[in-house]
Amino acid sequence: MISISLFPGRYVQGRGALSRLGQECARMGPKAFVIASPYPREHLLPAVLPGMKERCDLAVESFGRECSDEEIGRLSGLFGQAGGDLVVGVGGGKTLDAAKAVAHLAKVPAIMVPTIASTDAPCSSVCVVYDTQGTFKRLDCLPRNPDAVLVDTQVVADAPARFLAAGMGDALATWFEAESCRIKQAPNIAGALGSMTAYALARLCWDTIREYGPAALASCAGHAVTPALEKVVEANTLLSGLGFESAGLAAAHSVHNGFTALPQTRAYYHGEKVAFGVLASLFLTDKPPALMEQVYGFCQAVGLPTTLADLGLAEVTGQDLRRVAEKACAPGETMHNEPCEISPEVVVDAIKAADEWGRRLRRA
Repeated sequence: MISISLFPGRYVQGRGALSRLGQECARMGPKAFVIASPYPREHLLPAVLPGMKERCDLAVESFGRECSDEEIGRLSGLFGQAGGDLVVGVGGGKTLDAAKAVAHLAKVPAIMVPTIASTDAPCSSVCVVYDTQGTFKRLDCLPRNPDAVLVDTQVVADAPARFLAAGMGDALATWFEAESCRIKQAPNIAGALGSMTAYALARLCWDTIREYGPAALASCAGHAVTPALEKVVEANTLLSGLGFESAGLAAAHSVHNGFTALPQTRAYYHGEKVAFGVLASLFLTDKPPALMEQVYGFCQAVGLPTTLADLGLAEVTGQDLRRVAEKACAPGETMHNEPCEISPEVVVDAIKAADEWGRRLRRA
């Protein structure tokens, strides 16, 4: 059997790393098309653009909230008008995914500049496409990973700590999903087996956030760049990105995709919904109680959801949970990478059991 691993071309992380953006752009061409979330466009780019303009020509466009086919089409049209040698994405995961898609369509290099460490999107070749209302639509696997990823940890530390916690929720899934894929010999994003390196990085991701997560969260809340913060940012961004893409996805991300069908969950971040998907997967795959207690304890320590109420679903109906489970079990979903029986019925039961365990912990 052939294994394939996928990596970005270059990964740069540290306090002040944003100052290198012009240098990284100049390596790839004389004109950059920058797609930025509204907040970083207004508050971060003004300090960086003068230095960038010394090295290359620029066109800057704001991202329009959802990584939808409509938004990708709009941005691609603007790129065609402006021209450029590369695309730079600046912002959160949906902004970066849209930037990757635009670069792919234009057949130019891409640089990712995450301003929060809330997902593992920056390093991957994956583009998650939603409809205009934010409901999961599909996962596109692009033919190449970003050419560079640049993470300024001072920028991450200055963002709300909830983003970092959400990133740990996304990172939490990495090893559990990778382990399921390893056991079942299920394919990774490249459609091949994961490598020994991928599984080891996925395990390191879990070990890192478990050990340093609370300290990193405290550092972020205090807008402080510390060794713990650096470790968790790397785990959320690089280790999780390499782990999920090269080792594979399973139930947690499918449960997330199912939750996007419920409007009540739209105020919650990707990693928060993925984290609850991990809890459901613990019951689905019959994990030992000691490990379940460890995972629930971690989620409590960093403020991740442990009940449906934590996702705005205190009054969720059985019919709604059935919708979630059916979407999670749809053909092509990574739910089918789990080495156990899969059906909407067993997924609903796993979600209910995960919620009940979380509520009992609250009452204890």
